[in-house]
Amino acid sequence: MNAVVKREIEAQVVNRLGRVFERHEKRPREIFTSGIREIDQALGGWPRGAITEIHGPASSGRTSLMLATLAAATSSEETCAVIDVSDTFDLLSATKAGVNFDRLLWVRCGNNLERAFKATDLLLHGGGFGLVTLSLADMPARVLRRIISTWWFRFRRAIENTPTVLLVMTPIACTRSCGAMALELKCEGVEWPGTGLLIVAAEQPAPIPAERSAKHLSLVIADGRATNHPVVPNHAHFLRASTIRVNRERPTGWSNLVRFTPSLA
Repeated sequence: MNAVVKREIEAQVVNRLGRVFERHEKRPREIFTSGIREIDQALGGWPRGAITEIHGPASSGRTSLMLATLAAATSSEETCAVIDVSDTFDLLSATKAGVNFDRLLWVRCGNNLERAFKATDLLLHGGGFGLVTLSLADMPARVLRRIISTWWFRFRRAIENTPTVLLVMTPIACTRSCGAMALELKCEGVEWPGTGLLIVAAEQPAPIPAERSAKHLSLVIADGRATNHPVVPNHAHFLRASTIRVNRERPTGWSNLVRFTPSLA
């Protein structure tokens, strides 16, 4: 009797409101390549029409992952944008990673968080971008914790039926439930060259043989002549590679870890 009554009620509702009780099969999201083979094999890449959050401390591999994604996207003729809150986007590193600047819009925000979010909102609602990266990596954690959830919900609704990927780079998790995917990055180890392999520019350096210059790290210019300006190297001049561990926090139900080693030298 219950089944008969249920069918009669559904028939009456269908006549008045349509087939509201039918369950539609949920279509899988299209995937956007990350540009890193290990991540693409394990995760498939970044879901289109959704927010992907990548968070971790400084030197955890966030920038390497962002540049790899930008390089893969621009090489596939996707139009990309970088919302740079702290004006720290390094053009030289992007060039070495293979980013095509003809397909990239760089928005500098001068440490103005409100300006960055308004620019992101404008680009997402304007459409036409395959990848929009919101870089909050250098913002203090206390500032990011005060971001109201309304912004993330607005971004999610703006792209949910589009092919756009919103990639958010943060030091801490802050997109909450609005992020379709959340990855935590940690640096497990770094590789440094031995002290015997470092050749520091002297006042009158001797020419460096070709077979040595290919294997050694030098702080002189390409033609072997020393620069007249003082060289103040930082750790990035010597760092060769690092091993990055990726832990997927969302969606849940996946416990394996992914590791990749970006070449930094």
